[in-house]
Amino acid sequence: MRILFLLFAIMPILEIALLIQVGGIIGGWNTVALVIITAFVGAYLVRREGFQTLQSAQAKMQRNELPGKEMVEGLMLVIAGVLLVTPGLITDILGFLFVIPGSRHMLAAQLSKHMKMRVVTQGGFGQAGNYQQPGNDPFRKRDPSGNGNVFEGEYDDKTRQDDPDKRLK
Repeated sequence: MRILFLLFAIMPILEIALLIQVGGIIGGWNTVALVIITAFVGAYLVRREGFQTLQSAQAKMQRNELPGKEMVEGLMLVIAGVLLVTPGLITDILGFLFVIPGSRHMLAAQLSKHMKMRVVTQGGFGQAGNYQQPGNDPFRKRDPSGNGNVFEGEYDDKTRQDDPDKRLK
């Protein structure tokens, strides 16, 4: 929570200070043009890389492989898109780091190492706390009357159809 507060409190101050410094060097309108150009170029790159990542993920899914790396890269591209359309030079630099394939692949590999995978196991959900106990299985059907388990099944009526009085005696 503190990190988010610091990020939202300090980042705009740093962006404004850097924009003022750059504006003093290259001029105010040139700085505005630079911010707009980086937004357009960034949006183009995010779109192009996003399509390539999507195609790679689809190819892996057709081979029955989990596109984990592509999912992480897709998330990074979404974050890059937000950073690149946010006015500022620091956010543009971070956004370009997320969108350029070389740095994105390296960052995605590092991020993937630190992510934990949750796997559905026979007894419940792996590493998901109280779902490990078989009694806490969220997909098990419950008996609404509270009298025990619900059993589903089919039956055939083997009684004679010609005598209706013998059917259910």
